[in-house]
Amino acid sequence: MENFTPVSALIGGSLIGLSAAILLAVNGRLAGISGILAGLAPPSRDDTTWRVLFVVGLLGGAGAWLAVTGGPVVAFDVAWPVLILGGLLAGIGTRIGAGCTSGHGVCGLARLSPRSMVATATFVAVGAATVFVSRHVIGV
Repeated sequence: MENFTPVSALIGGSLIGLSAAILLAVNGRLAGISGILAGLAPPSRDDTTWRVLFVVGLLGGAGAWLAVTGGPVVAFDVAWPVLILGGLLAGIGTRIGAGCTSGHGVCGLARLSPRSMVATATFVAVGAATVFVSRHVIGV
């Protein structure tokens, strides 16, 4: 189990939970990334500043981690059009599902939201089915 990293997973999960709790306490908003991004395009409310800062923090945090650790080597085994299509489908799914894994899985489950429980169970089931079909049916 070379990818088993419980310490970094615990630290990362704790930081995600802490940041979601702070955003809820300070702004009264959930830390759902798709909702935060959707509020920026086009900006229609007077809450653009915190949304931009949140996205800058996400990108800056990842950049800082990459600079400090050298980051992992990332390799894609599929063509760019497949990656782009997957990203577009994920974006469409977040709009249809009224949220993403961060909003439903982190914030919604913490609030014991029944809608988020169903959404998160659906994410997990579809992910498992996708892996099964990809590996055992299609053979990718």
